[in-house]
Amino acid sequence: MAEQKLHKQHTALGNAIAYILLVILSIIWLFPFVCIVLQSFRAPSEGGGGMVDYLVPKTFSLASYSWLFSADSNFVRWFGNTFIIAFFIALGQTCFVLMVSYALSRTRFKGRTFLMKFWLILGMFPGFLSMICLYFLLKNVGLTQAGAIPGLILVGVASSGMGYYVCKGFFDTIPKTLDEAARIDGASRARIFFTMLLPLSKPIIIYQALVAFMAPWCDYIFASYIAFGYSKSYNVAVGLYDWVNTNDYQGYFTRFCAGGVLIAVPITALFMALQKYYVEGVTGGAVKG
Repeated sequence: MAEQKLHKQHTALGNAIAYILLVILSIIWLFPFVCIVLQSFRAPSEGGGGMVDYLVPKTFSLASYSWLFSADSNFVRWFGNTFIIAFFIALGQTCFVLMVSYALSRTRFKGRTFLMKFWLILGMFPGFLSMICLYFLLKNVGLTQAGAIPGLILVGVASSGMGYYVCKGFFDTIPKTLDEAARIDGASRARIFFTMLLPLSKPIIIYQALVAFMAPWCDYIFASYIAFGYSKSYNVAVGLYDWVNTNDYQGYFTRFCAGGVLIAVPITALFMALQKYYVEGVTGGAVKG
């Protein structure tokens, strides 16, 4: 009894320390976000809309948010550009990844193992290595600056099938006897894929769509490189940075914070609504390689 009691006390103490550490880490992680939200509600009359040395605004105002939707701001256009890019990249990537994952999971062909290993090795190299090459290729076909939006979509969708790892692992967990039974009944592989596997793969489809949507939604480096100097093709990340980099920093800080809050709301709401399927997709796809 004494040993059990001592074990429970040690467990309770360990849990308490773990929770305290998690709370401290959560506060540290959330503090910058809280600062941005609070500063977005600060009246422009305080500090001229620039940075101040206090956190809680003395006067709360929605002036920065209303300015984002005024004729003097390009925020609505940038937001639309960001949504268009993210939506079509998510759609294209999800389709390609699912089809490649199905082919690698369900079929056996010459060079399959080599192809999977080769893609895995290529995935180890950062995408920044190809930025200069991609820029000149897109420039030659008119997909930079004024054509930056279709250019970013093309780059985002191209070679997306190389990210098959998680989706293939999920397909591997679905019994192949279902395919075999359908093949005996005369079903083609396309029919098996669309009518049998996809309805059973809702978690991994949502997972892949979320991952594909979030990347271009938060992209700054490549988007700024392709749309350089042409503000009508900016996404929100590039546009907001342009405010605090080339304009009056003191006058744009609260507007920058307000724009950051608005761009975070859709992706946060989407993730929270689909979190259940996201977790199921990750855990299901991690079972097999």
